[in-house]
Order: sequence, then structure tokens, then C-alpha cells
Amino acid sequence: MGLPLFSRLSALAALGFAVLALPTASAAQQPAGAPGTVKSNHGAWSIVCDQPAGASADQCALMQNVIAEDRPEVGLSVVVLKTADRKAKILRVLAPLGVLLPNGLGLNVDGKDIGRAYFVRCFSDGCYAEVVLEDELLKTFRSGATATFIVFQSPEEGIGIPVDLKGFGEGYDALP
Repeated sequence: MGLPLFSRLSALAALGFAVLALPTASAAQQPAGAPGTVKSNHGAWSIVCDQPAGASADQCALMQNVIAEDRPEVGLSVVVLKTADRKAKILRVLAPLGVLLPNGLGLNVDGKDIGRAYFVRCFSDGCYAEVVLEDELLKTFRSGATATFIVFQSPEEGIGIPVDLKGFGEGYDALP
């Protein structure tokens, strides 16, 4: 029963609805000129807010940017957000260009295989995998220590990128 949580595509993405487009790569480090503002930090996670064009208020996401320890050219931005209507929670991961798209994005939490998410679109900044963050996966992230996202550069070569889950629950609870 654990595998379908991460392998099911976001219903919102599958139906083609636009979901909040927040700043991605390196936003938590706030490089000069980057959109969005870090509102708070929670362990390894930051709440970053921005007012998208046409929106009447800020929209916020819980984010963490990570780089593979042995491959400094391979990094991810992990974003958790609540949709504007508050009816869904989305887990969105930005992977770099050049990843093998058919293999999707693997996920392990504390060594337990959770499954794979498939990439839904690519832009100039990378490729996005997106799923609805269902309650069971949310509980797993809250209680876990480390999530490992796996991107593939070839069918045989997966690159595991650890994401620290310290502060995830606190940050999620603080997400407006």
C-alpha cells in the first residue's frame, strides 16, 4: 500500500490546472535578485513567500534546496505547498535538466522505498515531478529523519540526494 502514494500523479497536474509557481532553485539561500522572501526557517526547511503576477496576496511554500554530496552539479529543490483553495497539498521537486525522464524520481525515507513520481513538465530551470502530498506520505515525512530522492542520468545510474527532514513537521504546521 505504500508505493501508490508517491507514484500517483497529482490530480491537479493530470487535469492541467495551474498550481502556484513559486521560486525554485536556490530561493532559500536568497541570491541577489531572487524572487520570494524567506519568512521563517524550521530546521533544514524554509518558508518562502512570493506574490505571483495577478495574485492578490502572497503565496507561500515550505522549501529545501539540496545538492548531491558526490555530484555538485546535481541539485534539487523540494517544495511543499497548499493550493490556493486549501483542498490539496502538493509535493513538487525540481530536478536539473539532463535527468532521464522515463525513470521518474525515486523516493526512499529512512531506507524504505516509497515509490516513484513521474516528471510532469520541463522548463529552462529544470524538470518538475509533482504529486499530491497525501496524509500517509505527510506522516512519513513528519516522522522520518532523511528522505532520499533519486534521479537517473541513465537507466542504470541513479543518484541519491539526501533531504534532511528535520523541521519538516514544524515548518509544515507554520505554512499559511
